[in-house]
Amino acid sequence: MFSQSVPKKSLGILMHPTCIPGEVCGTFGKGAKEWINMLNRHGIEYWQFLPLTPTDSTGSPYSSPSSFALNPWFLDVDDLIEKEYIFISNKKELGATNQNRDYFDFDIAEDLAIKIGHLLLQGWSCQSEERKIAFQKWVSKNLWVEDYATFSVIRKEFNMLPWWEWPQEFKIKNNKFLKSWLKNKSKEIIKEKLIQWHLDEQWTAIRNFAKSNNVKLIGDLPFYVSRDSADVWSNKSLFSIFKNGDLIFQSGVPPDYFSSTGQLWGTPTYFWSKHKRTNFDWWRKRFKRQFELVDLLRLDHFRGLAGYWRVNGKSKSAINGKWINSPGRSLLNKLKKDLGAYYLPIIAEDLGVITPEVERLRNFFELPGMKILQFAFDGNEDNPYLPKNIEGENWVVYTGTHDNATSISWWECLDIDSKRRIKDEYKFSENPSWSLIEIGMNTNAKLFIAPIQDILSLDDASRLNKPGTTKNNWKWKLNITLEEAEKHIKIFSELGNNFERTRK
Repeated sequence: MFSQSVPKKSLGILMHPTCIPGEVCGTFGKGAKEWINMLNRHGIEYWQFLPLTPTDSTGSPYSSPSSFALNPWFLDVDDLIEKEYIFISNKKELGATNQNRDYFDFDIAEDLAIKIGHLLLQGWSCQSEERKIAFQKWVSKNLWVEDYATFSVIRKEFNMLPWWEWPQEFKIKNNKFLKSWLKNKSKEIIKEKLIQWHLDEQWTAIRNFAKSNNVKLIGDLPFYVSRDSADVWSNKSLFSIFKNGDLIFQSGVPPDYFSSTGQLWGTPTYFWSKHKRTNFDWWRKRFKRQFELVDLLRLDHFRGLAGYWRVNGKSKSAINGKWINSPGRSLLNKLKKDLGAYYLPIIAEDLGVITPEVERLRNFFELPGMKILQFAFDGNEDNPYLPKNIEGENWVVYTGTHDNATSISWWECLDIDSKRRIKDEYKFSENPSWSLIEIGMNTNAKLFIAPIQDILSLDDASRLNKPGTTKNNWKWKLNITLEEAEKHIKIFSELGNNFERTRK
């Protein structure tokens, strides 16, 4: 992949848009453009972030009610006021403030999105015919939005209960019944569609701005989709789920070094036979949507395209599962034809125990894999994450990801022997975060990415996610301005320049 899309060596920064300073959280507005401008100024070519989809109730974008929609929290109010889509004299009328500078509040973000939705609906009748035609064109081109808007409106009608707890006609998606019921919900449906249209318009402006500033955007696609999603509700036959919502089979990974019972994810697995019969139509639309939004895509749990761990839907642990082959090669070949490209702009998240089949699939399509430096220093000389064991250039090396401790806290938690061993082999300064960054830049990997927390030398008080926990994740945001952060970005860029990784 990189032979086509990336010059000799490059740098990137991992930061979700919600982390950008804003009244509540970062949006698809001025802050995102300032961030892109800053990356461009310092020759940093890649901005990586998490899925841009709506989140679940814990704030996770990896368990979204839609694979296609965008998160309403990202709506930029200033843009909507300036273009007269909403009519208020001052955005302070919305009453949304962020009391804690270190974190944002999901409830405040959600409340603000609801208020904006009402204002968009109120102002819609005043919009020009030209704008209304543009909206209708977008809706007819984005067929997913119909099911998503319907799903969202029904969900709100039944107090956000999961779809399998809705009354029967709603649960089974009786289209004749729904058509009649929705006649009285036309305003709510339009509101949901308007929100998505504006998000799409605002993100398109961000993407065009990034392109004009030579910054490439790296998105993120979860392999599985949430059971409580418009995707599953409206396409039940594609998933291992009964019509009543009970799981036939569920996803997970088997027991390993980290867990004696494995991991049970609770998302339905795919009925791959049905996907093959439909020519992978749903998957191809899913990828098409992503490549409208980003330049490159990190595919989470890439190994699921080679084979997946299938567990009975009623199981309480992942122990008694079974490996089942996936038709990943057929799907990726279709995708390659759809894109009309020599390479697939995909980064394979191939972390953990990876089999030769997974490596063959990744290598067949020349996809770069991932290397996490925090995993490297366990004393095992054959550790695949050790810099000296990273062979070739087709890799993306990270200090850590959104799921890891920050590098400062990672170092603090290491035992004395490990610290001594690392210091004996590598030049480690008083700041372990920057030492790890330098080690990563010095590898042969075509692309090196550091989370913004590591560039700012922050500890785990600024960690974005701790897997296996459901509280206080996904909330962190920068508590300094982008201008104040720039001196650290400048150092990151200058260090990268020493390793010929910045664009000058």
